[in-house]
Amino acid sequence: MIEVRNLSKHYGKKIAVRDISFRVEEGEIVGFLGPNGAGKSTTMNMLTGYLSSTGGDAFIDGINVLDNPIEAKKKIGYLPEHPPLYLDMTVDEQLNFAYELKGVKLDRKKHLDEICSLVRIEDVRGRAVRNLSKGYRQRVGLAQALLGAPDVLILDEPTVGLDPKQIIEIRNVISDLGRKHTIILSSHILPEVSAVCERVLVINRGSIVADDKPENLSYSLTGGRKLQARIAGPQAEILRSVRGILGVSSCEASESVETGSFDYVIESDENVDIRKPLFHELASKGYPILLLKPLDLTLEDIFLQLTRDAAEEGGEE
Repeated sequence: MIEVRNLSKHYGKKIAVRDISFRVEEGEIVGFLGPNGAGKSTTMNMLTGYLSSTGGDAFIDGINVLDNPIEAKKKIGYLPEHPPLYLDMTVDEQLNFAYELKGVKLDRKKHLDEICSLVRIEDVRGRAVRNLSKGYRQRVGLAQALLGAPDVLILDEPTVGLDPKQIIEIRNVISDLGRKHTIILSSHILPEVSAVCERVLVINRGSIVADDKPENLSYSLTGGRKLQARIAGPQAEILRSVRGILGVSSCEASESVETGSFDYVIESDENVDIRKPLFHELASKGYPILLLKPLDLTLEDIFLQLTRDAAEEGGEE
């Protein structure tokens, strides 16, 4: 549905986006993650045709955005970081104005009713935009992006400036929209991305430094080497037994929430799976394993490690 090939944007000697390529398939919700100034908004603006690229191509459903911008834009709904709303208009006036501007051919009343219901703004349609909260203005901007039933939604920092309750509401709306739309969600807010996106693109200093599911990124960065275990039995004996298993590089204990057991963080050598030998060793001594799971990195850990590694490798921009 979305394809980017070697896309670049230069401002004089400054490189804002550096030869990036990626695909977003139909029905995917992809998080576009990066620190402020990493090139997220510049990429969004090139995808929507708002900015021209210095090099490379962007396609929406096979249509080149630069070669055929009108047809490409018909397939895109765009919510910029600051929605373009006329404060003196009512919500209905704003949406009707945008309906005319976009040249939408769908049944007006039915289409607007459906959109307002979807983004949950039915109760404010008669109010002036200037009297709405920031959260409701974001919803009106989202409704405006949905006019014409576009296949692709590009959302640039959709929850910036919202309070926690409003953030949760907008996240829920985006999750609902993901059932019928292909979505790119640009953000630097980590919980937002992990809450609604099934795949993450990480950009830093204008380059893509990672592209995968969050859980796969965690595995690739840790090698799947850390396990959290809850084991019943004497702590000293268990530590001695686990540390003696071939392939275990470290084992540390902490208090458990269950009486008679302790929690352990067990780390193995690179690419060594110690789960079976761990089970056999503890079973032979009568120490039951009550819990065993990979100790995944959080999305925040992944983000910090990837952007730090990229900065160290890339040096100055």
